Amino acid sequence: MVNLRIKKFFDSNALWLSMVIGAIGFHWFAPLKPLLTWLIFFMLFFTFCKVNPLDLRLRSWHWVVLTLQLSLSVAIYYILMATTGNPILAQGLMLCFIMPTATAAPIIAGKLGGSIQNLTAFTLLSNFATAIVVPVFFPLVNPAAEMTFWSAFWLILRRISPLLLGPFFAAWFLRLGYQAKTKKEFILPTKAAVMPFYLWVTSIIILFATVTETVVSTIHDQLSTILWLLLGSFFACLFQFGIGKYIGYRLPAPSKGKDYQDVLINPAAAPTTMAGVSRITAGQAFGQKNTSLGVWMAQMYLNPLAALGAAAYIVWQNIFNSIQLAVAARKK
Repeated sequence: MVNLRIKKFFDSNALWLSMVIGAIGFHWFAPLKPLLTWLIFFMLFFTFCKVNPLDLRLRSWHWVVLTLQLSLSVAIYYILMATTGNPILAQGLMLCFIMPTATAAPIIAGKLGGSIQNLTAFTLLSNFATAIVVPVFFPLVNPAAEMTFWSAFWLILRRISPLLLGPFFAAWFLRLGYQAKTKKEFILPTKAAVMPFYLWVTSIIILFATVTETVVSTIHDQLSTILWLLLGSFFACLFQFGIGKYIGYRLPAPSKGKDYQDVLINPAAAPTTMAGVSRITAGQAFGQKNTSLGVWMAQMYLNPLAALGAAAYIVWQNIFNSIQLAVAARKK
């Protein structure tokens, strides 16, 4: 009974606990950053094992969210440059919008009762669309950057593809092999199905350690800019989660197939209306960002300090997700 209570408390509060651990122990955890690639790979592998690729479909809200993601990022940059003249602030907050959907977003969506299939389809669409738009737009943002379209497109695609397509096809081949051998539908075992969440928690510890390390090393020189980036990324986070939920609710979409909805794994994944499922799914699609890619893009092609916009977004999106999970678990 005590162990079950501890597990329930951890599942409901894991994200904010991991943020605190990463911030306090950043000296120890920041050097583990190279492990993030493998953590994300296996996170997605176990998540994609729940999804039949034949069930993936593009939905109406996909195109609306994608259009807003790309158009708002351009608008935010030029508005801030015209009003503040601060390129670090403009680039940092532009990153908060142009960053594609996080590769781990289906994990949180599944725990909240969203559609893993529909969010997986949008995650693929969002990341590849960003890989096309960024090489076109970033030379306008930073003309000094030596970047041709094809070289930048290839670099971004090379960074995204292994983390998206690698686990996607590995899970698909496992499913096909199992079904060919047993003639039965593939169902991920319960112990394996819980792995994505715990891998995500581990990655949050490392991400927060690297964010804390960055802030500590630059806070004396760029205090006012850091404060504005913190405030701006906070409102960008709330805006995108909110607008995403509104779009999903107004443009509900069915989910093909069945998500894996074990109550111990997805405490909020109870049967609900199609609009309710789409509301959760589109909210995570628009609000939960691939912040590690955003930090990398800033360091490669923009002012390196603009990466603090993406770094600050990590804080807010995980606080928001932590609150969502806690509320969902309390309702359950």
